[in-house]
Amino acid sequence: MAGRNLPLISKKELSAHATEKSCWVSLYNRKVYDITSFLDEHPGGPEVILEHAGKDITKALADPDSHVHSESAYEMLDDGMQVGYLATAEEESELLARHKGMHVSPEDTSAERYDSVPIDSTGMKTVDLTDFGEIPDDLVHLKTDAEQDFKKYKFLDLDKPLLMQVLRAHWTKAFYLDQIHRPRHYGKGSAQIFGNFLEPISLTPWWIIPTLWLPVNFYIFYQGVTHLSPIVSIPLWLLGLFVWTLIEYCMHRFLFHLDTYLPDNQYAFTLHFLMHGVHHFLPMDRMRLVMPPALFVVLCTPFYKLVFAVFPYYVACCAFAGGFLGYILYDMTHYALHHAKLPKCFKTIKTSHLEHHYKNYKLAFGVTSTFWDWVFGTLIKPEDVYQKTV
Repeated sequence: MAGRNLPLISKKELSAHATEKSCWVSLYNRKVYDITSFLDEHPGGPEVILEHAGKDITKALADPDSHVHSESAYEMLDDGMQVGYLATAEEESELLARHKGMHVSPEDTSAERYDSVPIDSTGMKTVDLTDFGEIPDDLVHLKTDAEQDFKKYKFLDLDKPLLMQVLRAHWTKAFYLDQIHRPRHYGKGSAQIFGNFLEPISLTPWWIIPTLWLPVNFYIFYQGVTHLSPIVSIPLWLLGLFVWTLIEYCMHRFLFHLDTYLPDNQYAFTLHFLMHGVHHFLPMDRMRLVMPPALFVVLCTPFYKLVFAVFPYYVACCAFAGGFLGYILYDMTHYALHHAKLPKCFKTIKTSHLEHHYKNYKLAFGVTSTFWDWVFGTLIKPEDVYQKTV
């Protein structure tokens, strides 16, 4: 953003932008951002941001009791969202009062030079701000700058098809795992995985899941419940639903996060990327938050065959229908945790899952429930921030 002049903004003006139609915030009581366009994309939902609209969010970002943000979260602010600099009390009285609409430049910021600063082509004085204290490079940006991100990390160029980049790269396992778990926000729809006619198979709207699978689920349950008494069929259905929560936890922890045991080669990285890595890389991609039907069939088939091989047919129908419904609720819940405004009763689940993405991917594997995290000791605590290594 070198060379770009931006206005000094008073606290009164900042506080006036505190609605869904115009939402501004400041960071470090200095940089002012217009984040209106990001409200619907915020992982915690727009209501989390709107609580701080028109205010400084520095403490809120670091508050472990409200919405903890890791280093990855601080890599989410884009310079394109900055609209100005928050004026100090002295600047408001000494500068804004005398130079309405005054603009400042980010290059040279010594407060002692106010009386001798140059006048730009608009007739306004320009003041530089960096001497007011070091502002870290890792700020919360709302949309990843694909070019700058690639230059900085030499990982993936978001503006090019991703799959072949993973397949052709020569990364170490440590580098791949570190980078794939640093969330990026593409901000322009869905980044391309294939970049050709195969692209549509990687995109699944959330509504596909209930539309496609609920009728199948009800048919299977109908087969069982009409041949067994409710005293038998309902407990079997509930048992299947409960068993699903354990399957969900185990698959997420031991299959999708097969990180420690991942072979150290690009073919393994590519499979990991397609299975779950892309979701951690781009966690707010609306079209990649539920499981593509083809992948579900592949993963579900072994469970289907096992259940129907072990139990009598109608018993298996009831139990499998319960587990099947558990999966449907899981996928819909997963989408909602990322993009829906949920009642307060979902706060614990939502916080846990978002912290899995933005705080420590090695903990908090439950999505529809934190029960198994509690059982197996993988609940996430305030101090459990995963330290990035690259």
